[in-house]
Amino acid sequence: MAKLLGSVMTSHVPAIGRAISQRLHDEPYWKPFFAGYPPVRDWLAAARPDTVVVVSNDHGLNFFLDKMPTFAVGAAPEYRTADEGWGIPALPYFPGDLDLSWHLIESLIADEFDVVSCQEMFVDHGIALPMALLWPDQNWPVRIVPVIVNTVQAPLPSAARCWKLGESIGRAIESWDADRRVLVVGTGGLSHQLDGERAGFINKDFDLKFLDSLTADPQMATRYSNRDLVELTGTQGIELLMWLVSRATMHGTVREVHRNYHIPISNTAAGLLLLEQAA
Repeated sequence: MAKLLGSVMTSHVPAIGRAISQRLHDEPYWKPFFAGYPPVRDWLAAARPDTVVVVSNDHGLNFFLDKMPTFAVGAAPEYRTADEGWGIPALPYFPGDLDLSWHLIESLIADEFDVVSCQEMFVDHGIALPMALLWPDQNWPVRIVPVIVNTVQAPLPSAARCWKLGESIGRAIESWDADRRVLVVGTGGLSHQLDGERAGFINKDFDLKFLDSLTADPQMATRYSNRDLVELTGTQGIELLMWLVSRATMHGTVREVHRNYHIPISNTAAGLLLLEQAA
C-alpha cells in the first residue's frame, strides 16, 4: 500500500517566480525567505517521495468567475504552466500520476465530495512555484496530482469542510494499492490582502498562532467562519484553507520538522512548514 510521508505547506506569491528567474536568492529582501528551504530539500532527499498531491487554488487559468468549482482534481497525464501575466518564465511540464488521480477522485466521490475531474489542466504559480522551491533544479523527480480549492469566488468552502476534504484525501492515499511514497503539499497564504482599504494587511500574531496550531491544535481554524478568517488574515489570507486540507491528510502523531516565517514578501506574510507523519 502507499505510504503518506508528511506534508509541506508553503506560500506561492507570484513575485517568487521572478526572484527565482533573476537569481535574487542572496539579496537582503529575499534571503530570509529562500534560506528557509534547504532543510526541507534535505528532508525530501532522504524521504524520496514518488508522487506529490498539491493542494492549491486556481487564479483564473483553468476556472474564472463564471465557472468556479468548489473542489477539482487533476486527472491529466501531464501539467504545463501558462502565461499568467506576472512575467514568470515557463517551467518544465509536471508528469501526472493518473492511477492516484482516479483513485483519489473515486474515493472523494464515495465520501460525498462532488469534485470536478479535469483530464486537461494547466498549473499556475500556486503549484509551479512551490514545486520550484522544493526542487530548484526543476528536474522533477516526482509525479503530481493537483487538488484545487476555491478561495476566489464566494461562496467558499468552510474551514471545517476543507478539514474533512483533507481527511478524505489522507484515507484515499493510504488505501491506494501501490508501492508509492506520497507527499502532500499545501500552498498559499499566509495573511495578506492585495486590494481595498486593507491592502497590505498582515497579521503576524494570527499567522504564528495558526502555524503553532497545526501541531498543537490542528482543527483550531475550523472553529472560525470564513468571514472571521478574512477579518483575521485579509481577503487572500483565506488561502490558509489549503494548508488546512494538507494538514488534515495526516493523522495520529505528527512531528514538526522545520518552519520558516518571513514578512513581507510582496506585501505577503510568507510561511513554510514541514510536518512528518510518525510511524
